[in-house]
Amino acid sequence: MCKDARSSAFAQPDPPEPLDRSGSRPTKRLLTQEFPVLPSQPQSSPTVTQLTDEDLQFLTRFGFDTELFESWQRGVADGSMSTAHNVIQGKLCAPAEDQVHDLPSSSSEERQRLHEIGAEAIRNGELAVVVLNGGMATRFGGVVKGVVPVVGNRSFLELKIKDCAQTAKQCGGRVPIFLMNSFATDEATREHLQQNDYYGLGRDAIQCFTQFISVRMTTTGEVFRTEDGKISPHGPGHGDFAPALRTSGFLQKFLEQGGKYVFLANVDNVGARIDPAILGHHIESRCETTCEVAPKWPGDVGGSPYLYEGKLQLVEQIRYPDDFDADIVDVFNTNTFTFDAAALDRDFDLGWYFVEKKVEGEKAIQIERLVGEMTRFLKSNFLRVKRTGKDSRFYPVKTPDDLEAGREEISAMYSGQL
Repeated sequence: MCKDARSSAFAQPDPPEPLDRSGSRPTKRLLTQEFPVLPSQPQSSPTVTQLTDEDLQFLTRFGFDTELFESWQRGVADGSMSTAHNVIQGKLCAPAEDQVHDLPSSSSEERQRLHEIGAEAIRNGELAVVVLNGGMATRFGGVVKGVVPVVGNRSFLELKIKDCAQTAKQCGGRVPIFLMNSFATDEATREHLQQNDYYGLGRDAIQCFTQFISVRMTTTGEVFRTEDGKISPHGPGHGDFAPALRTSGFLQKFLEQGGKYVFLANVDNVGARIDPAILGHHIESRCETTCEVAPKWPGDVGGSPYLYEGKLQLVEQIRYPDDFDADIVDVFNTNTFTFDAAALDRDFDLGWYFVEKKVEGEKAIQIERLVGEMTRFLKSNFLRVKRTGKDSRFYPVKTPDDLEAGREEISAMYSGQL
């Protein structure tokens, strides 16, 4: 918890939302669960499968780390990397009530004060936006997610970009936009921007950089190859955000130009828009990151804030043991953050986690890291946000059915653009 934040910034909250549309809400219990440390299960040491020169020529374009990958191969083969070893070790406790904050009521003077603080920062060019744009829309037919039309012909990316432009205009400033693409989305994203003339903002206003790349493995640590003999590359998670932004040079340039804050959101979360009041809340908190969390509904999956090793931090679902009662916390991570830009200019020792996938009907293994784990290292402010109505800040669109069902609500969110 950020003890030095002004208490006035957290006053006059809107009434809490119901847990789901039916109005049910679980009782929040301040529980602690403790998990044992799991020993590794050594197996026979593998012979590391060699990638071909052609494979490496492609992979090195996106920062592939051969030595790191080979260590994963050995770990998968000897059992030191597995789903069991993803599991958190130690105690998880629910946060106290005052450790997850609410914005002041939208009609309050305090909310307006926070808005003005954020608007001034935007007016001074202190905010940049990073959009996590690395995913493929497999449930939309395997196309690049960011270019999928959402409202009329407006794509996910267009909604994000025009939100930045509209907010910058209202505040009298500018908001640089950075798109973190992957090897699978970079080319199509750049073409989309060119075809739409960068939405009138100019090429310099929207910059692309790529996250890193890795290769899927078999369950014994060999390089996984598809039926045609090709490798199966993947992006190793949104935990690439900070190191990839640094590697691109854009973070340093932004800092040199007086940049102070970075707003990060998923491309398919149409609710995640710039809100000067949230930026103001982050500034007032004097924390290094503000993490937006949403009320949890039955069936929701995802990480949540827990007290772990003496610090309130996000712990993702991939790290829960099978018998863990996740309902001890009634909010969960939306993967939307505001960061102090200077706090990103460092190395973060994020964990690497074992993930099973199906590729061509076969089990494949990939290793990922998670951006939410940065809260383990940064002084963090947790902010509960709405997930219904025009002011919703968590509205992920994962399937065509989500899109069809949500068109009216999405249109209301972006009524200023439309």
